[in-house]
Amino acid sequence: MPVLGRCDGTAGRGSFIKMRTITIMPDGIEIPYEPGENLMEILLRAGAFLENPCNGRGVCGKCKIKHQKGFLRPLSEEERSFLTAGEEATGVRLSCMVEPRGDITIELISKGKEHDVLTTGFLPKFEKRPAVQKQLFSLAPPSLENPVAYEDMIACTVAGEPADWRFLQHLPQISGVCTAVYSGERLIAVESGDTTGQMYGCAVDIGTTTVVVALIDLATGEELDAEAAINAQKNYGLDVLTRIAYIVEHPESGGKQLQKAIVDSLNDMMGVLCERAGINTGRIYEITVAANCTMLHLLLGVHAAGLGKAPYAPVFTGSKNIPAADIGLIASPGARLYCLPSVSAYIGADIVAGAYVAELDKQKGNVLFIDIGTNGEIVLSHQGRLLSCSCAAGPALEGMNISAGMRAAAGAVEDVKISGAGVELKVIGGGQPAGICGSGILAAVRELLQHGLVQRNGAFVKKNILPENDYRNRILAEEGNKRSVRFADEPEVSITQSDVRQVQLAKGAILSGFYALLAKVGITMEELDKVMIAGQFGAHLPVESLVGTGILPRGLEEIVVYIGNSSKTGAYLALMSIEARKEMEKLAKRMDYMELSALEGYQKLFIECLNFPV
Repeated sequence: MPVLGRCDGTAGRGSFIKMRTITIMPDGIEIPYEPGENLMEILLRAGAFLENPCNGRGVCGKCKIKHQKGFLRPLSEEERSFLTAGEEATGVRLSCMVEPRGDITIELISKGKEHDVLTTGFLPKFEKRPAVQKQLFSLAPPSLENPVAYEDMIACTVAGEPADWRFLQHLPQISGVCTAVYSGERLIAVESGDTTGQMYGCAVDIGTTTVVVALIDLATGEELDAEAAINAQKNYGLDVLTRIAYIVEHPESGGKQLQKAIVDSLNDMMGVLCERAGINTGRIYEITVAANCTMLHLLLGVHAAGLGKAPYAPVFTGSKNIPAADIGLIASPGARLYCLPSVSAYIGADIVAGAYVAELDKQKGNVLFIDIGTNGEIVLSHQGRLLSCSCAAGPALEGMNISAGMRAAAGAVEDVKISGAGVELKVIGGGQPAGICGSGILAAVRELLQHGLVQRNGAFVKKNILPENDYRNRILAEEGNKRSVRFADEPEVSITQSDVRQVQLAKGAILSGFYALLAKVGITMEELDKVMIAGQFGAHLPVESLVGTGILPRGLEEIVVYIGNSSKTGAYLALMSIEARKEMEKLAKRMDYMELSALEGYQKLFIECLNFPV
């Protein structure tokens, strides 16, 4: 007889809590649950795709679902404040504020279709010499006259020490022609026959938002294919601090859940790549990873709580070279996982990779490197010295904490043009806009500034000071003291005063980081020779938006260079070149880190940098 519930001693002896069901339409997927959790927690545990930037704290308004059937308690005023009248009328609810009690039917609003993720970037010259190598040898079988152990036979025939005892678990009963597989000096596998023509690795970039995996032929250095996806840890928060908070709030399971999410995702992506290329995953011998410091801690299952509070001390910053199987990665049994080195809690291996790819230590003159995202990581190259800092730009530049914000997926506004004829929107995938992503919100603020709808201090212009027939009156809306600019009506896509403030805070953080680094070495913006912009988000930001919003001062337009996904390129170099790996390890130790919050006068500098250009 099936179990319909569980005994709950708090409800009285012999009582049971009946299992209930959530049905997700249109696919009719049924999720059983026990009352007591909110709807968001139930859906996330079941693996449903759900926007959850604030980790269920009820402050972002993104975890919307559409209620179709079954009883839910009426809307609270707090929940209503995140919904439009149209959404309320059609049954839209915030899943983090809903605690179901009975059987209900819902529809997920977030479909999970994402915009293309940047997988390419500038590649400097390097010498191909991967850590993984193969060597043929011949092995005579044991006999009654010579009953020697396979381990001893291999030791007498093949150079190099086995990586560890686990090597023996996967040693085949072999004789004749065999192939020894090495990672550096380590013997990581012995394979029957000649497999020297099958030698592959994966270069991985793990960002807070996106993940890129490239399948590489180690013999030639050719990138056979690449796969990109949204970081599966998104269900636990869209930024590192909310994910760290999740671990702190769930000490027994949080770290394991986050590690499993990224490891499962990497296994899925590597599996897809190998299937498309007709390659057995057992022929992947090394995986190299570039990521920020928090992502590396989460990948390796190392407690990351110290990264979320002062003094922001990581458990490790050095490179790591471990058996890939130790964290559950599916590859050759002896495959190695190499994680690039970091500098500090907020200057991670992704930035070390970027600095190496950009050859900052070899640049002549003054070069400013920035990877723009939730955190803006900046490195200044000045006369051979590398000085770095990290500024808390916040999630606004990735479409979060914005009233109509969304990630760069189909339906997101990615560019805006305002003219006397009206508003022109560029929407990812075409069609009607569903929201606005990071590049779109930056373009919108740029246009609002250019057309005088937003003032230097970030405040909207008052409607009563505009001429009656002014074209700006058609998009500027006022409700009491609240002003906004409306770009679309159904669904409503507007830029509010709060949205402008979020961009203003991000702009102030990044620009103050620039000035702080320049002041440290005693130079000005005018003395910069080059500004290098890296990363997934930066590649989608045109210079006109960066300068138009004041993230970059005017006059730097001609010296801006985009270098693409330098984090993934750094992982590729670490995979294909032992020398590049060593040089990145040295580079990480050479980079000085400056904590902005500890600088005298930084708060004043930040406030000064909040003003928009006029």
